[in-house]
Amino acid sequence: MKNQRWLSISFLTFFFTWGIFLPYWTGWLTIEKGLSVPAASIIMGVGMIARSFSNFLVFPYLTARSSYIHVIKWTSILSLILLIFYIPDSPYIVLFIITVLFSAVYPIILPAVESGASVLMQKERVHYGKSRSFGSIGYTVALLVVGAATAIWNEQAILYLMIIGLLIAVVFFSRPGPIVLQRIPDRSSVQKTGVKALFATRGFLVVMVLGILLQGAHASYYNFGFIYLDDLNVNGFYIGIILNVAVLFEILFFTQADRLLSKVRISTMFLIAAIGSTVRWVLVFLVPTASMFIGTQMLHAASFGIAHYAFIQYISVKLPHSQIAAAQGFYAAFAMSLSTAILTFPAGFLYEVSPGTAFLGMTVCSVPAIIIVLTTRKKFAY
Repeated sequence: MKNQRWLSISFLTFFFTWGIFLPYWTGWLTIEKGLSVPAASIIMGVGMIARSFSNFLVFPYLTARSSYIHVIKWTSILSLILLIFYIPDSPYIVLFIITVLFSAVYPIILPAVESGASVLMQKERVHYGKSRSFGSIGYTVALLVVGAATAIWNEQAILYLMIIGLLIAVVFFSRPGPIVLQRIPDRSSVQKTGVKALFATRGFLVVMVLGILLQGAHASYYNFGFIYLDDLNVNGFYIGIILNVAVLFEILFFTQADRLLSKVRISTMFLIAAIGSTVRWVLVFLVPTASMFIGTQMLHAASFGIAHYAFIQYISVKLPHSQIAAAQGFYAAFAMSLSTAILTFPAGFLYEVSPGTAFLGMTVCSVPAIIIVLTTRKKFAY
């Protein structure tokens, strides 16, 4: 029970800050720091690239030499220190350096907590879903709190809420955690073998490409959703509520996914996700209103939820145990980070042309995903 509670609070504290950083940081840079949308996009894009490489290279290096508890604790402390450097007025180059460093350090907390969860599941039989739901709650609360705070004060509240959230995280993660997570994990040679053999596994490359395309297609939404609604003159409080709609549909989907998709082919899941993603971005482009944006939020369950679930199902069913960790590493680095980072650059320039065009541009990922599924599902039988 104690370890279950520790894991739940860990997810809650991290995802509260993630619910501030992910949807609001680009908007905060443009509104409070005076950057143009392309300039902010460059900073966030490079930051996401740094995040992908730190998750793929730095995180395994740290956990091979220290315990999960120490990695979580010290990355939280360093993240808080970097965050404080945002307070003074700074030129563009300083903001660039701070953001890239922060983006490289802060997201390491998540794979460290996720890996700790895997260990606790194996050793202590904790319930992952129960604890992970607290992460979704934290993200939801963050969106509501930021929306209310920016409506009462101004967008500068975003920075101070982030500082408060990370300060709480530092205090919590500085306390003794589960004993099993205080030991240096055993990195067996089996895992390394899994990395080498991973791309030789039938169908993995196709599934990885689909994951990269469909998760990358959220670049405009993650970076400009807040700015887009602000440009439509939506009150800051209601922006938080609107962004929460997607999270609520995501939570609802995951609670029912095992029942609804138990007999659905993985390729069909990817096809549904790709079609849902395409419809979502086309509608935002065609009908540039807050009402349409709200309506398309329910498609987040398809564009993100089903795509993510399909990948997890694939590696759980098709890959041997020795390759699962490597597959997760590739997915976290390239699908959840690097693809979004790369697409942030053109999306920023498209947003300057027309806000809706930035969303329509994401179909450059979703439409090819439809084609890939239709042309490979029989050959690779996934």
